[in-house]
Amino acid sequence: MTSERISVFDIFKIGIGPSSSHTLGPWRAAQQFLTTIKERGLLGSVEQVTVHLYGSLAKTGKGHGTDIAVILGLSGYDPVTIETSSIDRILEEIASSETIQLHGEMQIHFNPKTNVVFHKTESLPFHPNGVAFSAICADGLVLEETYYSIGGGFIIQEGREASGNVLPAPIPYPIDDASDLLKWHRVSGKAIWEIVLDNERVWRDDTTIRKDLLNIWRVMQDSIFLGCQHRGVLPGGLNVQRRAAELNQKLLKGHACAGCEEWVELIRSSGSGFNYTLDWVSCFALAVNEQNASYSRVVTAPTNGAAGVIPAVVQFHVTFCGGTEEDIFRFLLTAGEIGSIFKKGATISAAMGGCQAEIGVSSAMAAAGLAQVSGGSVEQCLMAAEIAMEHHLGLTCDPVAGLVQIPCIERNTMGAIKAITASQLALQSNPENAKVSLDNVVKTMWQTALDMNTRYKETSEGGLAVNIPISLSEC
Repeated sequence: MTSERISVFDIFKIGIGPSSSHTLGPWRAAQQFLTTIKERGLLGSVEQVTVHLYGSLAKTGKGHGTDIAVILGLSGYDPVTIETSSIDRILEEIASSETIQLHGEMQIHFNPKTNVVFHKTESLPFHPNGVAFSAICADGLVLEETYYSIGGGFIIQEGREASGNVLPAPIPYPIDDASDLLKWHRVSGKAIWEIVLDNERVWRDDTTIRKDLLNIWRVMQDSIFLGCQHRGVLPGGLNVQRRAAELNQKLLKGHACAGCEEWVELIRSSGSGFNYTLDWVSCFALAVNEQNASYSRVVTAPTNGAAGVIPAVVQFHVTFCGGTEEDIFRFLLTAGEIGSIFKKGATISAAMGGCQAEIGVSSAMAAAGLAQVSGGSVEQCLMAAEIAMEHHLGLTCDPVAGLVQIPCIERNTMGAIKAITASQLALQSNPENAKVSLDNVVKTMWQTALDMNTRYKETSEGGLAVNIPISLSEC
C-alpha cells in the first residue's frame, strides 16, 4: 500500500512466541475488540464472548497458540509485559473454572473448548488469517467485529483501512520502494540509516529512538542467551529436542558463565576459524527460535517465525567483527526499512506468501543491515538485500503439525547464513553491474506468492507437513 507509513518499531515488535501472525496479531485483535467494548460502555453488560478462527488461523491455530493468544488478550494481558512463566497457570485457571476476567475486570462464563471455534474448512475473502469476535450483552445486543492478521503482528479491522501511524507531520523522505530510498540518498547524500532516522523523528525524539531500538536489541540478545541455557523438549507433541544449549556447551568446552557479557567474551576466547563461527551463527538462530517455540519473549523481525535471523546476524557482528552499540543502532534502522519495503510491495505473511515472506524477508533485512555496518554503500546494502531474497524465492511454509518447529527453527539458521553470504558478496561487487534490483525481486516475490498453491501457505496441508508421520490429537 503506497500510502502506508511504517515505523521501524512497527517492523520490530516485542511479543510472545510462537507466531506473529497467529499469536501476536490475534492477541492484538482481542485487545482491540475489548477497546471497542469499553468505548461503547458495554463492558459491564457483556455476558458471553465467542471467538471464531478462519483459514490458516483455524488450520494451524492450535500449533501456533492462536487460541491461547485470544484468551490472554481478552483477559487483559499484554504480550509485551505478561510474565511468560505465568501463562500456563492463567490458562489452567480459566479452563478449570470455565470463566474469564474480561479485560481483567468483568468475570463471565468462558469455556475455551466451546467459546473458541476453529472453522477449518472456511476462509474469509480478504486474507487467510481471519478472526471474528462476538459479544452478547444482557439486553440482547450483539457486538461483532472481524479482524485480519496480515503478518508481523499487523492487524486490519474489516471495513477499515490498515491501522497505520498517524503522522503529526509529513515525513521528510516518503519511501514506498527501493528506488525511492535510492532517490533520497542521491538527493541528500545520506546513508539508509540516516534517512530512516530522519523519518523516525516525526514520531519520536532522538533519545527515545535510540533507547527503544537498543531495548529491542536487548530483548533479542536475551532470547539468544536464554535459549542457549535451556534444555529439554519443546511443547506441542512433536518431541523436538532443544539443540542450542547443547551446542553452546560443546563450543564452550563445558565452561559456564554468569551473564551475557561474560558469555560473549568466552565465545571469543574459546575458538576461531570458519567452522567455529558458522556453528555459533547457527546456535544463535536456533536459540531464539527455540525460545519462540516455547512461548517465550522474542522480537518480530519481521515475524516471530523468522525471529532468529536478525539477532543471529547482529550477534555475529558484535561477537566476531567488533560491532559496537552504534553499529546495532544503524543495523536495525537499515534492516527495518528493508522490511517495510517488502511489506508495502509484497507481504510479510507466510499465509499470503509462504516462507519466502518470512525467512526470505528477514534474511534480506539482515543482509542490508550487515552491509551497512560493514562499510557498504547504499547501493551495496540494497544489493545485499536483493541477493538474500533472490535465493529464498519460492520457499514454502509447511509447518509440521502446525507448529513453528519443523522446518521453521532450522530455516532461521539458513536465513542467517545466507544473509551473511549475501552481504559479503555485495560488498565485493559493483552494484552498477547488477542485473536484478531489489524492486525487481520484491515484485517477483509477490508474483510468486500469488502463484503459490494455497497448500504451501501456512496451512499444514502440503510439503513436509503431510510427509512427516505424526499422531497429534490436538492438531
